[in-house]
Amino acid sequence: MLAAPGAAFALAPGSCGRQDDPVAHPDIEIRRETAPVAYRAALAAMTERNSAIGDDRARELVWLLDHPPVYTAGTSAVRAELLDPRFDVVEAGRGGRYTYHGPGQRIGYVLLDLRRRQRDVRNFVHAVEGWVIGTLADFGVTAWRAPGRIGIWTHGRYGDEAKIGAIGVRVRRWVTMHGFAVNLSPDLAHFSGIVPCGIADHGVTSLADLGLEVTAEAWDNALLARIDPFLTQLD
Repeated sequence: MLAAPGAAFALAPGSCGRQDDPVAHPDIEIRRETAPVAYRAALAAMTERNSAIGDDRARELVWLLDHPPVYTAGTSAVRAELLDPRFDVVEAGRGGRYTYHGPGQRIGYVLLDLRRRQRDVRNFVHAVEGWVIGTLADFGVTAWRAPGRIGIWTHGRYGDEAKIGAIGVRVRRWVTMHGFAVNLSPDLAHFSGIVPCGIADHGVTSLADLGLEVTAEAWDNALLARIDPFLTQLD
């Protein structure tokens, strides 16, 4: 369980529409939600699980889900970049600035114990980026890192460079939390309430905007097929 019964968020069977996962891993718990999980509840559960992993009370976790519409503020958020707080705004505690989460965007929370691997946060972030970039390639989308700009980038519908994924992590006692968000088919107008990640000169795109229909299940399957190469980069 991510939180004890009666805590802020207890993941009882079926409570969040969890899917029985056909992709098992011998060392890491993998969870996939089929119904949206409120951001504040997920943050509380993730924080508790992070502590439990650090205390050797729980296994590492990769948690795949989506949220109802919300703006989250990282530790470097600038208030002027919150243009229209039409949705709930939550301080996330991760690195970075303002980010939007909502339906049609797949979130991956990656809670790993770097004490068992390289104690190298930069390498961890690089590996997460590569995991997402490789999975996008499986759907025929060429994506890349952009020097000086956080996130995952690709060519938008009209050939312009646009963000298709966000990266934001936090490390507590060498245990990671937060992770990545990939735009499958969100309402791109919802991003207009913020300056996404503080980058005003480039737009946001999605797989749907690029003409690709990719379900959360299909995305998860492709992502998890690449979990072992991802983990190998951390050894």
